[in-house]
Amino acid sequence: MNLQAEWRRLRELDWRELDVKESGTWPVLLQWVCCLLVLGLTFAGTHFYLAGPRAEALQQAEAEESRLLLDYRNRAAQAARLPDMLEQMTKLEARMSELMAMLPSGAEIPSLIDSISESAIDHQLSIDFIRLRSTIERDFYIERPFDLQVEGEYHHIAGFLASVAALPRIVTLHDFVLAPVEGGDRLRLSMLARTYSYRPQAEEGRP
Repeated sequence: MNLQAEWRRLRELDWRELDVKESGTWPVLLQWVCCLLVLGLTFAGTHFYLAGPRAEALQQAEAEESRLLLDYRNRAAQAARLPDMLEQMTKLEARMSELMAMLPSGAEIPSLIDSISESAIDHQLSIDFIRLRSTIERDFYIERPFDLQVEGEYHHIAGFLASVAALPRIVTLHDFVLAPVEGGDRLRLSMLARTYSYRPQAEEGRP
């Protein structure tokens, strides 16, 4: 094939007179260009209809692989820390048991009140009253408040408060009111005290 002659035919071609039915008579270079164009369109269409969905599925699989790999790394890190976490859990359970042992049960409340009364007497205080209030149920424990009023000297009252705070059972003190007693150097202490008892699982479902 004479390329120069074909190139000259292509340059001298009147593009307006081209007829697809007579494509066999077109210059060879033009036929090649048309073949390449058809081949390219065919390849693009094949890729769009066949390879496109597969490429999208591949991207999704790669994203899922990345997610699973990250999840695996997190779980591997958690597994590596598992012995330490179990040790910490054991310590927390032991501490929880200690704290629960410091919460009096309902049957121990009278004994706790007696201990507070004895402490007041030991510190030379007179007890005006100790009155139990209604219990208050919380999510995991029962709050048992009571009002307390005693009279005595300042230092004796301070020692009494310190002894109550040091009781083996948890007792919290609130709403302090300290006022002088008429006709002497004694003081009157009024306050709200709270102790707590743990709610067993069997009681949590009760109305």
